Amino acid sequence: MNFDKIDIFENQATPLLIAGPCSAESEEQVMAVATSLVTKGVSMFRAGIWKPRTRPGCFEGVGKEGLVWLQRVKKELGLSVTTEVATAAHVEQALAAGIDMLWVGARTTTNPFAVQEIADALRGVDIPVLVKNPVNPDLELWVGALERLYNAGITRLGAIHRGFSSYAEKFFRNSPQWQIPLELRRRMPGLPLFCDPSHISGKRELILSLSQQAMDLGFDGLMVETHCNPVCALSDARQQVTPDELELILERIVHRTANVGNADFEVFRKRIDEIDESIVKLLAARMDISRELGAIKRERGVAVFQPYRYNETIEKCKELCAGKKLDTETVMEIFGMIHCESVRQQLRIVSGENE
Repeated sequence: MNFDKIDIFENQATPLLIAGPCSAESEEQVMAVATSLVTKGVSMFRAGIWKPRTRPGCFEGVGKEGLVWLQRVKKELGLSVTTEVATAAHVEQALAAGIDMLWVGARTTTNPFAVQEIADALRGVDIPVLVKNPVNPDLELWVGALERLYNAGITRLGAIHRGFSSYAEKFFRNSPQWQIPLELRRRMPGLPLFCDPSHISGKRELILSLSQQAMDLGFDGLMVETHCNPVCALSDARQQVTPDELELILERIVHRTANVGNADFEVFRKRIDEIDESIVKLLAARMDISRELGAIKRERGVAVFQPYRYNETIEKCKELCAGKKLDTETVMEIFGMIHCESVRQQLRIVSGENE
């Protein structure tokens, strides 16, 4: 799939910034936030009017009435506006109100039926659409949602990384797992990629550091939840910042260029390529030995998996990492994958699969 850059963002400063409250709570609140953001370098004003909540009884948005408030922002302040849609009815109402861009939320992305309903409602419409990653860390669901929209004729697509739900996560509200959006970018290099540090962090004090990481990784822009009085917000109060706080965040972000053509980089890349080639050769040699070992285990009736040996490997790994500026957990994870492949190779020999 080939994607066009979202044209409403042409000639804007980097990073491209989408900002506004988690929820449109009242006309006064929407206009107050939008008015404060006009001079902050915001590319587009965001506000949720249909809010999918985990449990009933929470504030679920003002609904269609909020579209009128967004129209006022657009008309009086000249800001483009965007909101989340989760059903065909949402799409139809948002389009009728002249909303400039739509986004599909994380909970909706998880459901292919819901995404297809939205795609069908958008068929034949030329409007930019951003797709948030699914709640769970499933890249294929994310890609599938983008494909459904693309197949409906929506080519002005973008993706929003908002982190992934994890039962064990303590520090962030949603685990960043940067490798997943980076893999999306590898597969779809022309796709605009935004970061939502508000939902990843769950805490306003982490938004700057997460925004900087996104810029360091070459993201195209940010979606930051902004409220004039976050403490009193009806949803996600803990993760929203004031317009002034947002301005400070933007001032402190260091921007990175997307491409490098300096010969100095090529020297380092060549060295890395040489090391990568050596690693692959060493892995191939290790698997050769594993297969030989598998043949001996088969001949002598020995089980493939030897727990004591694996524990030895893990302990050795920890020792090897000491003093080498390596993250021990990451290296252990790599060794774990190598060990799994070694076991798989031995199983093929012991089961006679190669015969």
